[in-house]
Amino acid sequence: MSTPKIGVILGSTRPGRNGKQVADWILDRASARIAAEYELIDLLDYPLPHLDEAVPPSMGQYQGEHTKLWAAKIAEFDGFIFVSPEYNHSTSGVLKNAIDYLYAEWNNKAAAFVSYGSLGGARAIEHLRAIASELQIAHVRQQLSFSLFTDFENFSIFKPAGQHDAAATALFDQLESWTAALKTVRA
Repeated sequence: MSTPKIGVILGSTRPGRNGKQVADWILDRASARIAAEYELIDLLDYPLPHLDEAVPPSMGQYQGEHTKLWAAKIAEFDGFIFVSPEYNHSTSGVLKNAIDYLYAEWNNKAAAFVSYGSLGGARAIEHLRAIASELQIAHVRQQLSFSLFTDFENFSIFKPAGQHDAAATALFDQLESWTAALKTVRA
């Protein structure tokens, strides 16, 4: 079986976003891993309008070219790391919208969650877990939550505390294991 591919989905498109630094940190640590290949999926590269498909995504009858491009990209991957800010006690609207566009492309794949915010983005992760469950995405227990107060200098320069390295290793271990297992389920 081929090496599993895991997409690191950057869930913010906001000017001056902190998420790019967080996603780059994840990718830097993932570059030393050998059990999976990791790739950035930046939502800036997939400018999806508010969900504009007439038929529910579960029907798989995508009409828009933007939807077809997004579906083809997500279909390439066996697992995901969602990197999300916390906005108003939830995930970002752009990430929720991107997730809502598809259905089968998410099914029977694994995911992990990385968040950042005033409380580490924990509430964004809780919402993402519920969304993932509905889409048949198996999500791992380990998560990473970065505080704007302690892991960012001046709320804008990412300088994560050292304890996050061990948590990241656990996250990668769990995600790679589940990703490989679910790849056999889909086969």
